[in-house]
Amino acid sequence: MDEGKRGFSSWLQAPGHTAWLTMEGNRLLAFAKAAQVPQGFGNLNDRGCLPDNARAETMNTARMTHSFALAHIRGIPGFAALVDHGIAALSGPLRDAEQGGWFATPLCAGAKAGKAAYLHAFVALAASSAVVAGRPGADELLAEAIGVLENRFWSVEEGAIRESFARDWSNEEAYRGANSNMHGTEAFLALADVTGDSKWLDRALSIVERVIHNHAAANDFQVVEHFSLHWQPLPDYNQDNPADGFRPFGTTPGHAFEWSRLLLHLEAARQRAKLPTPPWLLEDAKRLFAGACRHGWDVDGAPGIVYTLDWENRPVVRHRLHWTHAEACASAAALLRRTGEKQYEDWYRRFWEFNETFFIDREHGSWRHELNPHNQPSADIWPGKPDLYHAYQATLLPVLALAPSLATALARLG
Repeated sequence: MDEGKRGFSSWLQAPGHTAWLTMEGNRLLAFAKAAQVPQGFGNLNDRGCLPDNARAETMNTARMTHSFALAHIRGIPGFAALVDHGIAALSGPLRDAEQGGWFATPLCAGAKAGKAAYLHAFVALAASSAVVAGRPGADELLAEAIGVLENRFWSVEEGAIRESFARDWSNEEAYRGANSNMHGTEAFLALADVTGDSKWLDRALSIVERVIHNHAAANDFQVVEHFSLHWQPLPDYNQDNPADGFRPFGTTPGHAFEWSRLLLHLEAARQRAKLPTPPWLLEDAKRLFAGACRHGWDVDGAPGIVYTLDWENRPVVRHRLHWTHAEACASAAALLRRTGEKQYEDWYRRFWEFNETFFIDREHGSWRHELNPHNQPSADIWPGKPDLYHAYQATLLPVLALAPSLATALARLG
């Protein structure tokens, strides 16, 4: 951004703010170290301790491995062994050695034997970051993750990701999800950088065009989350379970923020690779962000972003989730970096002030993962503090260019 053209002082260039982001990121990392269990990483409680019944989960193990790899790339001592532990878990007890792919938890611990695209996207992301970090076994893990994505989940005909299968890759779920395709897009951006193969950027664009430029644009840029096997929207999906942690009813402002940022990363990545780049990526990113702010922020008499909305943009689940607000910060920073417009600086500051006031837990560590509609700590949807990935990335993304992707960008800073 050009200081003269911008005409205001941005936190993105303020030494005090960038130092604060670094300190907050390091504080999050220190808390998350305690998540290690023999077969991967488990879910920490509010005080940063593992409960007696803690067990490894593939989602958390992949996210932790990715985050710890980023810390190692940044030159922070104490994380190499944690990355290696994650690689070992994803290459061992969490992997299906017979049928290929990954379980949700180790099979001996009563894992669901199905294979979900959402989890496999995070395995690929973790492996790609571990490769950038130069850790042993990462290349082999990445090669296997790419093979599974290519052979099982990527649909050439649809230009998008299939959702899930039984353990033996039969019984494909008659469902298509925006959430798994969103995290597939994130993984594909990283894979493009690590492999040097631009096909991943073409696949990311194909997903974005379908989910955002077609379906979300037709819905006033509120992201449609649930689809049939043939990509017909399912507006009543989970109406009887509206607060589901992964497939809630209605629309999710937090995902609109997340998609907005990913569109800008994709635009920058394609421009950097000298690939055709549609001009609508920026416009769609702006409209996703604007809609999420307009319909999600401070809409029920209290500050913060509600979890879900109905199809008339009325709040359904009014809890505030930490990941939503972390993504809002990262999205505002990306739009500010891309456009230099003061409105995004204002939103960026507003979101961080809210997070500092309500989410960041200075007493017990990390961030409170959930607040009730009155912004009091809650545990109805996400008990404990299992997630490092969203908040930690929110401390890193604002100080980096929009491309390359996170691990590669951090490596090039060194």
